[in-house]
Amino acid sequence: MLLLLPVCRNLLSFIRGACARCSHTASRQLDKNLTFHRYIAYMICLHTAIHIVAHCFDFERLLAAYHGSKSAQAISNLPTTPNVNPIRDTNTDTTRELFKTVAGISGVVATLALILIVSSSTDIIRRSYFEVFWFTHQLFVLFYLAIIVHGVQGIIRHQINTLQHNPEKCYLNYDKWGSDASCPIPQFAGQSAKTWQWILAPFVLYIIERGLRFFHSMQKVVITKVVKHPSNVFELQLKKSGFSAEPGQYVFLQCPSISQLEWHPFTLTSSPDEDYFSVHVRQVGDWTKALGKACHVDEGEFQQAWKMPKIAVDGPFGTATEDFLHYEVSVLVAGGIGVTPFASALKHIWYKYQDVNSEFVLKKVYLYWICADMHAFEWFQDLLMSMETQMQQKGIKNLFFYNIYLTRGWDPNHAKNIMMHDEADKVDPVTGLQQKTHYGRPQWDVIFPSLVQHNPGVKIGLFFCGPKGLSTELHKLCNRYSQSESTGTKFVYNKENF
Repeated sequence: MLLLLPVCRNLLSFIRGACARCSHTASRQLDKNLTFHRYIAYMICLHTAIHIVAHCFDFERLLAAYHGSKSAQAISNLPTTPNVNPIRDTNTDTTRELFKTVAGISGVVATLALILIVSSSTDIIRRSYFEVFWFTHQLFVLFYLAIIVHGVQGIIRHQINTLQHNPEKCYLNYDKWGSDASCPIPQFAGQSAKTWQWILAPFVLYIIERGLRFFHSMQKVVITKVVKHPSNVFELQLKKSGFSAEPGQYVFLQCPSISQLEWHPFTLTSSPDEDYFSVHVRQVGDWTKALGKACHVDEGEFQQAWKMPKIAVDGPFGTATEDFLHYEVSVLVAGGIGVTPFASALKHIWYKYQDVNSEFVLKKVYLYWICADMHAFEWFQDLLMSMETQMQQKGIKNLFFYNIYLTRGWDPNHAKNIMMHDEADKVDPVTGLQQKTHYGRPQWDVIFPSLVQHNPGVKIGLFFCGPKGLSTELHKLCNRYSQSESTGTKFVYNKENF
């Protein structure tokens, strides 16, 4: 029942919009929808294992009862329909009997579907072989159908005439059942299948969800511009009637000429203040490479609109980054490609700041970008450089602070030589930015006290997108350095889940 609700994205976006007006704490819980979805799946796996083991013992006991003592055989061979014991063959085994029942076949189907779904949902497969993850997840339909019919046959039966036939009184007189008025023949019945009653409402909501996605996929999307960036990255600038998004949100893209079934998530990198919405796509997998080829990225010339492939867009959908404007100080921490959601946020801040009529709470923004390979995200360096230049021209000094950390691709001697030779340079030799690149990982035990010192008595929103290990560390640091809200600085941790 609960498994489908966290993946009804339109429903969650609606609830998030309603909660945002009353409680940011409640809306933050919706950001954990995928975590909740995974925990529910883990519990289903645990109870599936318990259920299977219980049935193994159950069928062994039913088989033993049919070949057991006279009293057990008498109960097994009662002239009732249905009988308490579904096993009716002396020359059989539990495996053969299992596949004679609807429960056995549907149980095997549901279990195999569950194993494929869960095993293909690991981070390694989901990130490296997204198509495998996507297609095996569609087996959820088979899984639900199997568990709906699993109890139709009602092979686990209970006695329905205990008032006339008292088991505690009559079990020793099994040879006189029927002839003794006080002990008539016991009657049995199986319970009707009730799974459908539990999953009907979520299934209806999910069907509505899929209907909305289909409706969105049929709306016309125009590719207005294709921009080729370094390091095998290209930018799609798109327009769609009625499309409106908040900074940091994401969409799902489908290209029917590549696949009719595959939808891939991409964070929006455009600002709501721009007259288009954009995504940056790195060509690393089969689907993204096929999309780049369909958009003629490597041909060097802008193609006519009729040559562009048809694109379907589903969304936008909310994320934690939407709330960054609600804090006086926002700290954005990104690990590698996790910097993508913050592109839209930084653009939006800049547009807001230039609008003299706009009023917003945000006073300072800190960006910490931990990157293993700077060349993979050179498009974001261009954005930082543009913001840096424009802020200098406007004389803005206390709005945006950023630090870039390079964790790999260098050795200590290399870093030392760069630092020795770039002291006279105004720009960093690696990024081309005025802020010098740090070599190694951030020293968070130095950074957090510094944030507290420079922002006393302020509620600071920390927004993170990146690997799980760093997320856990930052969450603990937020709790450690948070003081009483009335007397000191408080950190509020927000994590992207997508």
